[in-house]
Amino acid sequence: MILSALATSVGLNLALTVLLAAAYSLLRRRPPYVDVYAPRRPYAPLEPWLAAAWRRSEDDVHAAAGLDGVVFVRIFVFSIRVFAAAAVLGVGVLLPVNFLDHQLQEIDFTDLPNKSIDLFSVSNVQDGSSKLWLHFSAVYIITGITCYLLYHEYKYISGKRLEYFMISKPLPQHFTVLVRAIPLSDGVSVGDAVDKFFKEYHASTYLSHTVVHQTGKLRRLLNDAESIFTKLTNLKYVRRSTGDPPRKFLGIFGRDDLVGKYQKRLEDLEESVRMEQSDATRRQESRAAFVSFRSRYGAADAVYIRQSDNPTEWQTEQAPDPDDVYWPFFSTSFMERWIAKFVVFVASILLILVFLIVVAFVQGLTYLEQLEQWLPFLRNILEIAVVSQLVTGYLPSVILHFLSSYVPSIMKLFSTMQGFVSVSGIERSACNKMLRFTIWTVFFANVLTGTVGSVLSQLEIFLNPKELPSKLAVVVPAQASFFIAYVVTSWTSITSELTQIAALFRHLWGKCAKCCKRDDSKAPSMPYYSEIPRILLFGLLGLAYFIVAPLILPFVLVYFCLGYFIFRNQLINVYVPKYDTGGKFWPVVHNTTIFSLVVLHIIAIGVFGLKKLPLASSLLLPLPLLTLLFNEFCRNRFLPIFEAYSTESLIKKDREEQSKPDMAEFFSNLVTAYRDPALKPIQRASNSDERTTPLLASV
Repeated sequence: MILSALATSVGLNLALTVLLAAAYSLLRRRPPYVDVYAPRRPYAPLEPWLAAAWRRSEDDVHAAAGLDGVVFVRIFVFSIRVFAAAAVLGVGVLLPVNFLDHQLQEIDFTDLPNKSIDLFSVSNVQDGSSKLWLHFSAVYIITGITCYLLYHEYKYISGKRLEYFMISKPLPQHFTVLVRAIPLSDGVSVGDAVDKFFKEYHASTYLSHTVVHQTGKLRRLLNDAESIFTKLTNLKYVRRSTGDPPRKFLGIFGRDDLVGKYQKRLEDLEESVRMEQSDATRRQESRAAFVSFRSRYGAADAVYIRQSDNPTEWQTEQAPDPDDVYWPFFSTSFMERWIAKFVVFVASILLILVFLIVVAFVQGLTYLEQLEQWLPFLRNILEIAVVSQLVTGYLPSVILHFLSSYVPSIMKLFSTMQGFVSVSGIERSACNKMLRFTIWTVFFANVLTGTVGSVLSQLEIFLNPKELPSKLAVVVPAQASFFIAYVVTSWTSITSELTQIAALFRHLWGKCAKCCKRDDSKAPSMPYYSEIPRILLFGLLGLAYFIVAPLILPFVLVYFCLGYFIFRNQLINVYVPKYDTGGKFWPVVHNTTIFSLVVLHIIAIGVFGLKKLPLASSLLLPLPLLTLLFNEFCRNRFLPIFEAYSTESLIKKDREEQSKPDMAEFFSNLVTAYRDPALKPIQRASNSDERTTPLLASV
């Protein structure tokens, strides 16, 4: 890529970014669009969004989005600090050194716009040059800065996690354990087995239990009832908004008849639901139950001490928040969950391999000669200048973006199949899967397929660890132009988060097609599982190209600054937290940053080897080992805080609340906190009579 092309890309994306931000600033203040841009508020915010996002404190973010929202914002804070330092080193020191050493060609400032951006990369430094020691020093400096900031953030967030736990009110999940694989003997119900076991082995702390029922059929009936109810509501809405009187054709068919039909269907479904609820409570028990205790320590004791000599029986885990429970997969057995995990693991690997091949094909589209070999019958068409530029320059990114847009939902489906008991557990698992997918398909796949050749043949570099640094030192710089353009283009992508184009389209469609009216007032939840991997990718790109192509650093820094303001605004005004893991996403951020640093070290070792400075390569060898030792220290120091609370914290919290008068009411509500929502009474029909009175009124 030449400098003029980069300047054009920067100018275009900057203009689009400003245009999208301006459009948002105008639309957000108009009352018709409050449901889209501020669904958490009943009014249009008057304060400028950028100033409001800047003035919001961390406590405001926590109040609006929980500790997970705080962690999400801290990812941007951490990244801005790292890449501000990296940009100073890279642009202020390394970039001038790279540009002035002119190994590739003599500098002609009059023709600078037509020069390749490779002139600003380490490739332009003379082999064996003493100036490479500046690059060597920069690697150590940025590693030290990043590790210091990582330690600071890990300590800060773990401290916040403990602080919020100690000041939090009593929560059901702190006193409750999910027990699965409950063994049964003839004639003994699940409830009796649970009651007998915990009264015997946890007599002093055991409070109550709630048996989980198989409600798959019941949920299908409930979904049908909800669908009919929505259609009925929409029909009545159209009648009220248009003022049309009931009309019939030939006295037989018409809207009035359709309303009556839906009403009758809804009443029949409600009757079926009540019958199924009654049957589920009597017979359809799963071998799982939520068991509640009188203290947090009692619940933790049941979770972290194995309950049976047979590890496959009486399996316990911390219960999620009642609103976070994912009910459909409680019926899966130990063996079914184990098989599901294996199948999902294989499917995830296959998905990555398939996308590696797709990326190889798409990268091939950027080479006109190879495309003509693949499709010789299109040679005449491809020789047209406009067509060739469109196919080689625009089509590849469109194909990749289109295919990648489906991946988050696929990864979430894979995690759902594994039998996680909570929505947060599903999304945390999907986040890890998305992270692996993003690193392999966006970074490594594009790096390995950046030159003409088979992706499978390029993958052989991972089979020989000794040659890995030298190979990466060749293929990574070759894709510097692609990734710089990728980062610049992402300015527009992250700014489009403000305009909420999909939500705006649904809102406008609902206004135009009144028969398809939607509940726009329902605020969405933050998709951490797709957004966190996307953000961490830019951290990987910035560190991987730190010495190779420091020109990327200011563009990465701009991306993180945009994200900081945009997502602070969105967390306050748009997204409603669906769950709060207590900051458990941060270890993912920490581990990915460590991985990015090691990638930087491996590339740097290879670069100095190719540049005939073997001493620098040798002196860098301890750096990845020191980084991994630092990671191990952090893992032992902070990770246990994110996995479980200590005995000290649990007992201290229990003692503080022991004499509070409202604890009796809390324990009374805890007995019914984990009742399956599918078993709650339903009454959607407007003209229900005694025949449709809920059968489970006492449940």
